[in-house]
Amino acid sequence: MDFETRIVAKVNAAERLREAFASPHYEAKSLNLGSATDAYQPVERRLAITRRVIEVLAKCAHPFTVVTKSSGVERDLDLIVPMVGRHLASVIVSVTTLDAALARILEPRAASPARRLRTIATLARAGVPVGVSVSPVIPFINEPDLERVLAAAAEAGAGTAFAIVLRLPWEVNTIFQRWLEQHFPDRAARVMARVREMHGGRDYDSRFGARMRGEGVWADRLAQRFHKACARLGLNRQRVELDLTQFKRPQRFRKDGQAELF
Repeated sequence: MDFETRIVAKVNAAERLREAFASPHYEAKSLNLGSATDAYQPVERRLAITRRVIEVLAKCAHPFTVVTKSSGVERDLDLIVPMVGRHLASVIVSVTTLDAALARILEPRAASPARRLRTIATLARAGVPVGVSVSPVIPFINEPDLERVLAAAAEAGAGTAFAIVLRLPWEVNTIFQRWLEQHFPDRAARVMARVREMHGGRDYDSRFGARMRGEGVWADRLAQRFHKACARLGLNRQRVELDLTQFKRPQRFRKDGQAELF
């Protein structure tokens, strides 16, 4: 519960980002908002940290992608849409299942699956390149829903998709297994057996590449199911390429407020 009750807000994130961009050593690269944790947490409604970060990205013509499970991204369409027109922005919406009851257990207090699909539709209507993330894929929990999620997202307007198998690094392992025993005691052993099968007999394999996809027969079959569904639904036919060449380095200022000339 500390994650929800002890909130650390990086209130100067936008200012620090601008400072980083102003460095003469910085080279533009595509940035992602929301890869570690959602950029549209409930507190964002009050603090608007993500919005101020996007304002810096917009002023500097810096490309970025947002990954979120929140409808909060719709608030910032006034900033995102003009950047889309310049090939500088795209959005990925996380949809783990279409089962509302499972979603409440898996991601309590997050937007419902139906609401996330509406967000995909809203973004698509606004012309935003939008994709869907079916992640994490948990064997015997939301894994059976994979094809249905992809189909619903494609119907809503998603053009791209990706899926990442369940990863259990560090303390996440203990928390997940406790959650699994609490909500799915009838299949907890099967789930963990399959997870270990994908990770060489371990709960987690930290190797780059393997940690996202897993290895072995089951991981290969899951990948085949994903790729076949995407091909059938027309997903991932076109890659969203963001333009790195438009980046405009912001002016640097000295501590006395004067602009640096060199």
